[in-house]
Amino acid sequence: MTRSPGHSPGHSPGPASSSSPASGGGLRRSLGVGDAVVIGLGSMVGAGIFAALGPAARAAGSGLLVGLAVAALVAYCNADSSARLAARYPASGGTYVYGRERLGAFWGYLAGWAFVVGKTASCAAMALTVGAYVWPGQAHAVAVAAVVALTAVNYGGVQKSAWLTRAIVAVVLAVLAAVAVVCLGSGAADAGRLAIGDSRGAGGVLQAAGLLFFAFAGYARIATLGEEVRDPARTIPRAIPLALGIALAVYVAVAVAVLAVLGPDGLARAGAPLADAVRAAGVPGLVPVVRVAAAVAALGSLLALILGVSRTTLAMARDRHLPGALAAVHPRFHVPHRAELAVGAVVAVLAATVDVRGAIGFSSFGVLAYYAVANASAWTLGSAPVRRAVPAVGLIGCAALAFALPWLSVAVGAGVLAVGAAAYGVRQARRTS
Repeated sequence: MTRSPGHSPGHSPGPASSSSPASGGGLRRSLGVGDAVVIGLGSMVGAGIFAALGPAARAAGSGLLVGLAVAALVAYCNADSSARLAARYPASGGTYVYGRERLGAFWGYLAGWAFVVGKTASCAAMALTVGAYVWPGQAHAVAVAAVVALTAVNYGGVQKSAWLTRAIVAVVLAVLAAVAVVCLGSGAADAGRLAIGDSRGAGGVLQAAGLLFFAFAGYARIATLGEEVRDPARTIPRAIPLALGIALAVYVAVAVAVLAVLGPDGLARAGAPLADAVRAAGVPGLVPVVRVAAAVAALGSLLALILGVSRTTLAMARDRHLPGALAAVHPRFHVPHRAELAVGAVVAVLAATVDVRGAIGFSSFGVLAYYAVANASAWTLGSAPVRRAVPAVGLIGCAALAFALPWLSVAVGAGVLAVGAAAYGVRQARRTS
């Protein structure tokens, strides 16, 4: 049964609720459709397209393109569900808010927990990617510097973040277009390498889809900015599918171009797939440009990730699932400055001390769990079978891709979610005792 807006079991709206601004002022609504699309693209068209194609090819072989289509289908369902929910609940926090309002306080909390923990690991991974491309011998130092710099940018206001993201997206899209044109126009391209005959089977295709889904997940940043866009009921439903469509077109063009030049086996062996592809296409002079673009793309992803994680942290702090001090909004810059500083500090420590590349699988598991809650929440918005078809497909797809990931990622991800659930139960027991 559909729950009435603004009410859920175990939750009573009040001063701590994320559906209303924290004391001290709300966030400034300064972003239009174009800004929101750019922030989403800055998250999606980032380091993932430079790095994810190789692991996906190892999992699926020539079934990589099928995996990309499956990932895109699940991402579209998630985007549609997120857009409908964001228009209904235009508050910072994304699925944390939607799950709480539609399914109950526990499910909202679990979605927020999955997002914050998983995406914090992703932030550190993106920072280390920047370091690996810019100065491999000092990757950790460069990573920490990148985190500090981008946290400062976000602290200065979301509009500044949108302008910087727009510049990053323009550079990355230009380089990706050059890679696609150079590869497809070279004599090394062979359409026969795109055949699906060398697929590793359904399991491999699903695992590739789970890995590639990581590169699509950036449209969540748009939903988590619900309090900072103008006319959210109109802006968010337009911005999410538009950003997703542009990202999908870019991914298809680049994946086809790189596969046509390297083939599935060559792509699976490639450490830097796009750089290897342009070298194999006979244009080695483009390799340094691709490396720079990869670093810039990772910076764009890191910028948007810190932005999104801090907004979900703000929402959870308002509801006292995280320390209430993190709910403060800066009176001048109108940003959740304490949440941003806290997220930046944690990511900087991880980037300085840990190699988190192996955490990408866990992050994918967390993101898929987050969107599973989003689809379940969207299911409650209407009873018509047509309206429920998309969230149903999205929910099933999220579960299938999550459990198709490598077993260690599944085990660690499920364990971390269980820890979060246990912490919630202990906190609730203390409140009622």
